[in-house]
Amino acid sequence: MGRWFCVFQSYDYSTISKAAEVVVRANGTGIIVAGQQVDNNLLACISSPIPCILVDTIVGSKLFFYFLQNSDHPVVMLRAARTIIGKPIAPTIAYFSSRGPNSVSPPILKPDISAPGSNILSAVSPHYFFNEKGFSLMSGTSMATPHVSAIVALLKSVHPTWSPAAIKSALMTTARTEVSPGLPIFADGTPPKVADPFDYGAGVVDANAAVDPGLIYDMGRKDYIDYYLCGMGYEDKDISHLTHRKTECPLQRLSLLDLNLPAITIPSLVNSTIVTRTVTNVGNLSCVYKAKIEAPFGCKVSVNPQVLVFNSQVKKISFKVMFFTQVQRNYGYSFGRLTWSDGVHVVKIPLSVRFGFF
Repeated sequence: MGRWFCVFQSYDYSTISKAAEVVVRANGTGIIVAGQQVDNNLLACISSPIPCILVDTIVGSKLFFYFLQNSDHPVVMLRAARTIIGKPIAPTIAYFSSRGPNSVSPPILKPDISAPGSNILSAVSPHYFFNEKGFSLMSGTSMATPHVSAIVALLKSVHPTWSPAAIKSALMTTARTEVSPGLPIFADGTPPKVADPFDYGAGVVDANAAVDPGLIYDMGRKDYIDYYLCGMGYEDKDISHLTHRKTECPLQRLSLLDLNLPAITIPSLVNSTIVTRTVTNVGNLSCVYKAKIEAPFGCKVSVNPQVLVFNSQVKKISFKVMFFTQVQRNYGYSFGRLTWSDGVHVVKIPLSVRFGFF
């Protein structure tokens, strides 16, 4: 037990370093840094010569008022790190993680998927300018992409014939949006909030579930050309230049809303609209899937057909999702979910709807 020096709302590497020096000279035990978990703060804490704890501004404010109320004898206890097994910890989407909606192509949900990446410790070379006379630890956010890339590689090894779209679908439809029933994923920000598809996409990746997704929303080269490039209004010559082959768009422009993604995003719902999707069975040859709808606030959603029956002859089935607005003004985006289940697999896609003209 010793004296601590607290730094509140610090965003400067040198401030934390200087604070640590002051505490060392005062024979202090450690420092508490209250602020956002930006790289400079994380690096300064990791590099501190004394114990350093980084907390968010909410915890920092609580500490501040605690010190005011106990100015004579405030107590801080430092204990050894412990590994907690068997108790789920809700993940949090970092405040600096990219958010939706998609500004370039609003009908396409972004982000797609989330993965562990913040506060991941990795080794840095002794040649790094800030070393500890040998290999050192550094924390960053660069592990989210390698996590997903490794899972994709594993899925491809198990399912070598799957297309990139099929693998993406497996990741998205099996992603977790809750750690356990009633324990949601949160998103850092000002203020913090319960996360939604514009924070985590389809959810946090679940590698084990993605191996056996049950159904996939598959696509090929022609789908991307007809629905995306042609649907966005690009001319035949420009698409041909991109694809290195002669390409002609359909005479009637296809709707980008019908691109067979494992998500449905409607950036401008006026009265009603119908969206088409196609699923491919990659599970048991004979199975029956039933639909469950969690409609976004402000609209009514229905699916036709509501039951999908697969067998050895029927491996792909298309269905329509109908959206009907129930509000007359814009309340921003509302979120829901469409789930197909055969009692074994749970195939989820997020629904995102905004009302009115934009």
